[in-house]
Amino acid sequence: MSAQTYLAYDFPLLGAFWAILWFFLWILWFVLLFRIVLDIFRDDGLGGWAKAGWLVFVVVLPFLGVFVYVIARGRNMGRREMAQARAQQEAFDSYIKETAGTKGGPSSADELAKLSEIRARGDITDEEFRRAKELVLAGHGPAERPGAGGSTSTSPSTSGH
Repeated sequence: MSAQTYLAYDFPLLGAFWAILWFFLWILWFVLLFRIVLDIFRDDGLGGWAKAGWLVFVVVLPFLGVFVYVIARGRNMGRREMAQARAQQEAFDSYIKETAGTKGGPSSADELAKLSEIRARGDITDEEFRRAKELVLAGHGPAERPGAGGSTSTSPSTSGH
């Protein structure tokens, strides 16, 4: 038999299972340790000395420190994480609104789409559409019905719809 065959006999299936289980538990413990360290820094209710004390406890006596922290402060870890996620989502939403320019009113693209629909229905002429589009693109706010003083009626009831 070759050396590769002996390796298969030296490491049985149950040994592989236990090795994988211990490796998984080791990774799980590291994930828990990092979440606890992040939670220590995230908590605004703790003062600087309390944070330093918990951090030293978790780093110097890692297994005991992690278990004591989870028992003593684990109840609010989820609440703090949810509050941070909510704050990040609100900041992201406000950034997107600010960047897109939709601080409450319709954007230029929305106004142009509405004008295009009005022109497609036949409520305004091409010339009125062009003037309204220039107003929207110039940034003079939402376009009021540009055909109010023009030759074509802007009333939906007289346009045949």
